[in-house]
Amino acid sequence: MQMKQVIVCALLSLAVSGCLVRTAADVVTAPVRVGAKAVDLATTSQSEADEKRGRELRKHEERLGKLEREYEKQLARCNEGNAEACNDARETHAEIEILLPTIPAEPDEK
Repeated sequence: MQMKQVIVCALLSLAVSGCLVRTAADVVTAPVRVGAKAVDLATTSQSEADEKRGRELRKHEERLGKLEREYEKQLARCNEGNAEACNDARETHAEIEILLPTIPAEPDEK
């Protein structure tokens, strides 16, 4: 009976020491992992920056397209003699002029 207890105690001590070593290793490497995660969260990768820029450009282009369609309708009504449409067309054109410089020119295709 005592031999079984000795064997069980020996096996338990080995198991516990393994747990302690693993726990100690986790404690030692935890600051490194936390620091790496903080740096990763604090920085923006190039692909993330490119995606964000692409979304911004698409939003600007969509807004410009909408303004251009509104402007064409307002201009047509203005040409029919609607003074209010002429004022609206001037305001829309001014907004288009502000928005245009924010959209890069498309590259020339050769």
